[in-house]
Formats: sequence, C-alpha cells, structure tokens
Amino acid sequence: MPEAAARGTIAVPPPAVPGPAPRDPIRSDTDLPRVRRLVRAHARALGLGLVRETKLVTAASELARNTLVHGGGGEMELAVVTRDGAAGIRLCFIDRGPGIPDLDRALADGYTTGGGLGVGLGGARRLVSEFTVEPTPGGGTTVTVVTWADAPPP
Repeated sequence: MPEAAARGTIAVPPPAVPGPAPRDPIRSDTDLPRVRRLVRAHARALGLGLVRETKLVTAASELARNTLVHGGGGEMELAVVTRDGAAGIRLCFIDRGPGIPDLDRALADGYTTGGGLGVGLGGARRLVSEFTVEPTPGGGTTVTVVTWADAPPP
C-alpha cells in the first residue's frame, strides 16, 4: 500500500492543463468526507491559501450534502480552470433529483426543506467567487462553483 494511502491522505498531482473533469460519486454519507478531502487537497496543490481553501471546502461540503439529501445522490466534477492567466478550481455538483422549484426562495437565508438552518445554498454562494444553478435536462440540478487562486478575473 502506498504511504499516502496508509495515512488516509489523497495523492494529488500538481494542477494540470484544464480539461475534462472526472466525476466522483456522492451516494452516501460516507462519500462526504472524501469529497472534502479531495477538494482540500486540490486547493492546497493550487495554492489557494488557507482562507480561500476553507471557504471552498465548506461550500463543497454543503453542496455535496444537498446533492445527497435533496437530489438523492449524484456526482461531483472537480477541475482546475484558467481564465486570463488566473487559475482556479471549478466544482460541479450534479444530481437527478426533483430539481429546485423556487430557486430565489432556496437561495434566501432561512429557507429550508430539510430542517436545517436554511443557510445552505445562499451560504455556499457567499463563500465562492462564482456560483450558478442550472436545471439538468431530464430532471435534477447542477450547481457550479469556482474559486480563484488570485483575485477573480473580471
């Protein structure tokens, strides 16, 4: 067993040229810590810095949980992206659930369908540089977030 695997860490290659992102499954609660570790490892490899890293991992944790709880499970795509010479991390959370019937309401603080505090989507939106929510053809939702290593490009 490789040493990194024995310590429970994830070996992450250095940030690569942008390209197609592999999809990581989100099927149960046991997948959530793996999502957080994967996002944290890539954020560190890209040099996001502690504050941006923590914000991105927090947003990813919330969005992964939403994918599981409200979307019935799904996948996360993680990719290193560039724009105008700036590097960042893009995360896409894809589910095939019932969708979000009232997006404006779902983004408002205090709104919850799961008995939580109601800061999930709106809170995640505040933690990242870019945030979009799109319906998935055939049902479901795709939430995409980007955090830039430097000041976000215009």
